[in-house]
Amino acid sequence: MFGSSKSSSSSETPAAASAVSCPSASILKPLSQTAVFAPGAAHQPLGVGFYGILSDVTVNCEGSGPGLRATLDVVVIGERGPAASGGTGLDLQYFVAVTGPDQSILSKRSFPVHIDIPATSRRGGITDHIEQPIPLAGRSAGDVSIVLGFQQSPEVVDFYRHFRGR
Repeated sequence: MFGSSKSSSSSETPAAASAVSCPSASILKPLSQTAVFAPGAAHQPLGVGFYGILSDVTVNCEGSGPGLRATLDVVVIGERGPAASGGTGLDLQYFVAVTGPDQSILSKRSFPVHIDIPATSRRGGITDHIEQPIPLAGRSAGDVSIVLGFQQSPEVVDFYRHFRGR
């Protein structure tokens, strides 16, 4: 039902298929990247085993009771850092939050992802297809926003505070 944007029913009216508007979806710039340090390595640029990058998000919505059901496609990239060695898999976790007009968090869920990076490549990526309920509680879709970012450990927050970007 959520996997296709094409209607297979000829009796469905175009207005019924597109009547639901979606909240805007965006990746929070300060949380669009994360670093995974090599075991035992210093929390400095040369100690980074892998970087994670939230690259893009698209959203489509359907009505669902007192809210909406959003289908998001999130592009997540994994990139080898200077301290990368051995394994070719990278496990990351990002969140999807729904915020109200005052930026208060109405709901938040975390999503784990695994990215395979071929041994002969510097980067790998996936498109994570998820479904997220959007509680409207009497608000219109334009009054709420969907925001995404990586869950950051205190070490990663400190790293990015001292070393801007990759």
